[in-house]
Amino acid sequence: MTSLWLDGRTAAPSTPFVDGAVYDDVIVGAGLTGLTTAVMLARAGRRVVVLEALGIGALATGNTTGKVSLLQGSRLSTIRSHHSRRLLRAYVESNRDGQEWLLGFADESGVPYEQRTAYSYSQHDGGASAVDDEYRAARQAGLDVSLVSGRDLETTFPFAFGVALPGQAQLDAMDVLEALVREFLALGGVLHTGARVTSVRASKPVRVTTPLGAVFGRTAVLATATPILDRGLYFAKTTGLRSYALAFELPDARPADLVDGMFLSVGDSAESGSRSLRTATRATDGQELLVVGGNGHTVGRPGAKSEAERLDQLRAWTGLFFPGAVETNAWSAQDYESHNLIPFVGALPRGRGRVYLATGYAKWGLTNGVAAALRLRSEILGEPRRERAHWHRVLGTRVTRPADLGKGAVAGAEVGAEAVAGWWQAETRVVPVPRPAEGAGVVARSKGRPVGVSTVGGTTCAVSAVCPHLGGVLEWNDAERSWDCPLHASRFTASGTRIEGPALSDLEQLPRTPAERRAARRTARTRP
Repeated sequence: MTSLWLDGRTAAPSTPFVDGAVYDDVIVGAGLTGLTTAVMLARAGRRVVVLEALGIGALATGNTTGKVSLLQGSRLSTIRSHHSRRLLRAYVESNRDGQEWLLGFADESGVPYEQRTAYSYSQHDGGASAVDDEYRAARQAGLDVSLVSGRDLETTFPFAFGVALPGQAQLDAMDVLEALVREFLALGGVLHTGARVTSVRASKPVRVTTPLGAVFGRTAVLATATPILDRGLYFAKTTGLRSYALAFELPDARPADLVDGMFLSVGDSAESGSRSLRTATRATDGQELLVVGGNGHTVGRPGAKSEAERLDQLRAWTGLFFPGAVETNAWSAQDYESHNLIPFVGALPRGRGRVYLATGYAKWGLTNGVAAALRLRSEILGEPRRERAHWHRVLGTRVTRPADLGKGAVAGAEVGAEAVAGWWQAETRVVPVPRPAEGAGVVARSKGRPVGVSTVGGTTCAVSAVCPHLGGVLEWNDAERSWDCPLHASRFTASGTRIEGPALSDLEQLPRTPAERRAARRTARTRP
């Protein structure tokens, strides 16, 4: 599975790694937050290095739907139901500053984008209350929104009622990242891809360790979607979310003639699932495409429908309302929602004022991610508090309310239930198990511990099915063909290589058959 935005991209240039090199700032993660923060600090004359485990934009940024909007589905009404109007307005102000910086950078760098009206809409009459809630919250936040109905807006897909906000934007986030990399390198920045960070020590200077060696800095920024350090317990204060998207050619129509705007449904049932729609231009040939997304869920907990079935549901829905649509790409993305609904940005607890983090964008990283970079820049450069934007101070001093504690308690209970269920289910099968079919994976028990067995690309692998972070039993993701942790959203390839999440190490590879186990024992006996 490869997103429309990553398909056909060439790898960004990587600087040779110098073990022991010293910088002002070490940025961990080359997504939008990491690269934007790096450029802002480099513009201030600081020597900055970016460390990226995979490739530029390999995870959330390269798999986004590319909406740069202040109207964000049901986000504003959800925040308002937990927080004051003052905090809601500060959240929107932060996103507005992030949006303005991003589009201003796009103008300066020649990155194309398109202005569109954003819609939060209901697919059926039963969603009218959710639309009304979002309209009222958006008005309280100072947004110039309006209400529309299906009679006002002709669409080929179900649209009952909606909130509209003109003047928003859509773009290809990888175009932005490539422009950020060009400027960063031109400013003397250092970029290392394939450099997975395995530890960060808040010493003076901060020590950041990778398999290639260590680098040092006055500060370190964890721009890794979720912090890779457990200080502050942010893995327990956020929930990992996964969502899906597909791109289609429409041979008999221009997508923009059928989808005039950016749409995200609200008030959906678990059965129907959410829907996200926009148009996009393919970078390789200029072909206009339709992008359909939705059907999100908590990582490792897809519910009654598996991950692959959720993608199939999106395909069926598109075929019903856009007959003749030809699929070109399918992909999935992961982000994290904080239990109090506002991103966590700033100094990491017990980081001695030298280690910073940013997490909890709830799938709205194109605005929240840049807003986080703006705030990180202010804090790292020591900008006086009175000179910082008003929203910095409001979001930085928010109070945890009973509703936040309740949300966190429910999430904690769900994690505990998943932990127990995973170990119990592993007891129902015993290794060896029949070789799984292509694309399938199963968890079984061997000598009292869960083992994950899967077949991908004709190769059958056996790995420890216990997450190295906090011991959750992994679930097989049949769409991405990965092992996903239902506790705190770490993910691993079929052969056990870490992809993302709070876990820092790979899964242990295990022998699959009795013959392989005997060979492994013989090897172990012959080791010095």
